[in-house]
Amino acid sequence: MVVSYSVKILLVEDNLPYARLLQEFLMQAQSQEFTLVHVKRLGEALHEVTQCNYDVILLDLSLPDSQGLSSLPPLIDQAPSIPIVVLTNTNDEEMAIEAVRQGAQDYLIKRQINSDVLVRSLRYAIERKQVLETLRMVNETLEIRVEERTAELVKANELNQLKSEFVSMFSHDIRNPLNTILLAAGLLQNYDEKLTKEKKLNHLQMIRSAIKNMAQLLDEVSFIGKADSGRLQCELISLDLEAFCCQLVEEVQLMAGEKHLTLVFTSFGQLGEALWDKSLLRHILSNLLSNAIKYSLPGGIVRFELIGQEKTVIFRVQDWGIGIPQEDQKRLFQPFQRADNVGNIPGTGLGLAIAKKCVDAHGGEIVINSQLGVSTTFTVTLPLQTIR
Repeated sequence: MVVSYSVKILLVEDNLPYARLLQEFLMQAQSQEFTLVHVKRLGEALHEVTQCNYDVILLDLSLPDSQGLSSLPPLIDQAPSIPIVVLTNTNDEEMAIEAVRQGAQDYLIKRQINSDVLVRSLRYAIERKQVLETLRMVNETLEIRVEERTAELVKANELNQLKSEFVSMFSHDIRNPLNTILLAAGLLQNYDEKLTKEKKLNHLQMIRSAIKNMAQLLDEVSFIGKADSGRLQCELISLDLEAFCCQLVEEVQLMAGEKHLTLVFTSFGQLGEALWDKSLLRHILSNLLSNAIKYSLPGGIVRFELIGQEKTVIFRVQDWGIGIPQEDQKRLFQPFQRADNVGNIPGTGLGLAIAKKCVDAHGGEIVINSQLGVSTTFTVTLPLQTIR
């Protein structure tokens, strides 16, 4: 018997009385959201999913033509986008858990099923599958955007070599946030009913944070691509440089506070209003200040100096952290390059490359002076363009 509702369920169950019981449970829910189509064999189910669109599959793990976990792979291969809830006897619970690990969205123990449990499991299975499908689509979109940014980065005479290097490095840097998303989503999927509300919110926050990190990485790659393609230009506006630097210091105070660092800002010389590209200047100084804080030892000092001269302005950022090996210093302004002594300190290797592009766009110069394990100083010198 087929009753027309909006959510279409394929039940694969050879026990006719039990199939009728499940249909009764759906009717007891007093919900017109379900259509139940019943087949008795795996072969029938595989044929059925090619003929009709289903929202969810209820799969018994004991069928005349298939036993245990062997029923799962053919269904997933045939209909990868349809969520599956497995049905098992009490003594098959371990097998059911393994089925979830292999791709099912949930499992139900037959003796414990009632109307509420059944409806809730079906709805959760659909929602979890939708989350996974969304993540898959996000991943595909990211891959497309990686290819687009790669095309912007490579030069014609180095296309094949640079593309290969970029994809390899980008894949390495984006793997951590992707793994975080997959781990948190898996925990929400497999242990939804066992997790506290606080744990669920924590996992969701992990997913949001990882997506934010990926978005930031894509923005940085896009910026590098724009610079390499010659589309990075200065858009000069009148700017109070000292006030602007004070604002940047305020923005990174929280980051410095987490490591109990003292951030000292001082300015010297004449610093009247001049013409600057506010966005490029923010990229330069934010990256230098963030790096100084990141690589400082807890409880240390970060010094930021602004020095006004007759024809130039000097920005100097100094920390007393891990330092940079001499042999690594020249390559740090290239994309995805980091010093060998950074250890587990997170980073993409794009910040200094972006800062260098912005300094070049201003017609300036950036210099490193560092001693391993003692201190690091970045000095940026930019030409002064006064308001006429």
